[in-house]
Amino acid sequence: MGKLILGRFIPGNSLIHQLDPRTKLVGSFYFIFLLFWANNWQTYLLATVFTVITVLLSKINMLFFLKGIRPMLLLILFTVILQIFFTAGGKILCSFGPLKLTSCGLINGVFIFIRFILIISISTLMTLTTQPLSMSDAVEFLLRPLKVIKFPVHEVSLMLSIALRFVPTLMDETEKIMNAQRARGVDFNNGKLMQRIKAVILLLIPLFVSSFKRADELATAMEARGYQGGEGRTRYRKLTWHLRDTFAIFILITLTVGMLMARK
Repeated sequence: MGKLILGRFIPGNSLIHQLDPRTKLVGSFYFIFLLFWANNWQTYLLATVFTVITVLLSKINMLFFLKGIRPMLLLILFTVILQIFFTAGGKILCSFGPLKLTSCGLINGVFIFIRFILIISISTLMTLTTQPLSMSDAVEFLLRPLKVIKFPVHEVSLMLSIALRFVPTLMDETEKIMNAQRARGVDFNNGKLMQRIKAVILLLIPLFVSSFKRADELATAMEARGYQGGEGRTRYRKLTWHLRDTFAIFILITLTVGMLMARK
């Protein structure tokens, strides 16, 4: 089972690491929004070049980065296959009973595959180069206008950061439990459907127990440190906007113009 790197943080001093977390958060969501505008190979090429350059600027090993994305490939391929065989239009290349492979379906499948890879890549890069606490501060800052309607901004940002922080921890815990179950003779890959379901149950029960135990320990630790929510809370690290953040926004605007010009 490959290790999922989404939610992990790798310390560094690269240009991407030094960007304000608000820039990375807004920029990532904006880039994902741009991907849904892409509708030909030129626009996807621009988005791919931008993503590759951003990863290189982060100074994260490309091989490590690709290995971390690999666990999601099965889900992506399943979505792509559905897109290929259930998209009508264009020339029929081949058929398998009621399923037909068309030229439009094949092109759309390739575009969907690239889109998923780029979305996962930019999201993973954001978490790899941003500390969880900084991410929480950025979310809280961006949601601050909602305080007017008594929205619990601090609590929501804290929950999001904790959830994101514990994604890799749960993946590591899952791998440990699977290895322990395999050592006891459990086979997760072979056997009939009911046998596989039973094997998954043997995995889920200890995982849920471990998760609730970890949540209880975290709550106890927060109470022991006097945590009482966001009211009156001070911060050791303050968010500061720099010239490089303005330059990053300018690059995104330039990418937007380029993609608009390249669109059909």
